[in-house]
Amino acid sequence: MIRQLEEGALSLEQVTQLSEERAGIGIMLGALICTDARGNEIVLKTASGFSRALTPHFDDSAIYVPPVVTPEQIERAVAANDDAIHALTAQIDECRRKLESASGSGKNAGDAERDELEAQIKALVAKRLSLTQESVARVYALYSFHCADSSVRTLYDICSERCGGKYPPTGTGDCCAPKLLDYAFSHALTPISLCEVFYGRGTPHKISGTDYAPCDDRCGIILPAMLGLEILYRDDNIIVVNKQSGVLSVPGKTEKDCIVNRVRRLFPQCIEQPAVHRLDMETSGLLVLAFTKEAHRALNRQFEAGSVKKEYAALVDGILPAHKIPEHGMMELYFRVDIENRPHQIWDEVYGKKAVTEWQVKDVETYYAPDGSRRKVTRVLFLPHTGRTHQLRLASADSHGFGFPIIGDTLYGHCDKGERLMLHAQYLAFTHPVTGEQMEFRCKADF
Repeated sequence: MIRQLEEGALSLEQVTQLSEERAGIGIMLGALICTDARGNEIVLKTASGFSRALTPHFDDSAIYVPPVVTPEQIERAVAANDDAIHALTAQIDECRRKLESASGSGKNAGDAERDELEAQIKALVAKRLSLTQESVARVYALYSFHCADSSVRTLYDICSERCGGKYPPTGTGDCCAPKLLDYAFSHALTPISLCEVFYGRGTPHKISGTDYAPCDDRCGIILPAMLGLEILYRDDNIIVVNKQSGVLSVPGKTEKDCIVNRVRRLFPQCIEQPAVHRLDMETSGLLVLAFTKEAHRALNRQFEAGSVKKEYAALVDGILPAHKIPEHGMMELYFRVDIENRPHQIWDEVYGKKAVTEWQVKDVETYYAPDGSRRKVTRVLFLPHTGRTHQLRLASADSHGFGFPIIGDTLYGHCDKGERLMLHAQYLAFTHPVTGEQMEFRCKADF
């Protein structure tokens, strides 16, 4: 693409007025290789943003992907408030000129006038901000993205989930990766290989002709939602993801949507059963899966030998220091499945499997519940030495453990509306099954 641009076989045309701060700055070029239902290779190409478009001047079999939202749609969305915003800006500038003149007079009699002008400026700025936010909301309401699971998600829904409802940075949704993947998923194409390269005048962070991963501040919001996976690491043998709360690790008896099937959907070369360990559906955090049988066997051996290191962050619904629970300790508990009430586990010192859990009390803090109430809870770091079912939930909730459940535990505590299980796998360390390299991953909890 770069060669074609430099030879004139491909042109980058400006379709909207370029802002002063963007003048002369380079652009990201993106290409995505896909296959269709018949296995035919399809090549998609695009440029970042919506203000410039790639136009081929030769017979090119590639598909040039347009923006998710066109400049015309954006212009119509902001037009409603545009005149009013410009008028308010003019009034603000005039008031500031008057204020500067009044401040330069040095007369006490001008104090009242200055106070009045400052109040006017404050009110005008607030009104302009309100109109600007309305325009931004209208623009973002135009964005929706086709996802790997055939669903279509709006930018508002994605941001509600990943940004707490806050507006994302300007330009979110206009990068190459979201545009290319949106087109692929909307046309039943399977993505195989994606590349983005910076082209043009460089910046302190971008060099022309160099490939870069999708950006964290914008694509980091959208891509996990589109793919159904937040991928932290991947090579030809393994993949490490940050599993979201509420999604199964492996297929259930009736529920087929899970991390395993999402990985297999995105990576068709993956073995049928890539899971080497699992997290409860309600638990979030680090999960490693294998792409090959050899990698699967090697990782399995590490988990069975107990050489894999794991750490979990949890919010326990109680003040542990007040109940004389030590700051650090180790507990051995014995549980088995309650046959009459699966999947609950019950204490059984005779037939139960031993679960060894190390813990560290990190802090007592205020928890703000979804209903607006607040209470004191304890942040705990769990370091499991075994991998039993519901091991950490029982270590917290059972009377043989702390005697206080983890917040949001639907099995051994209670979960209020809008709440989730406050348990997150934040650290994972193991030996790479092929290279022998020591692999370490950290993923901070969002609570």
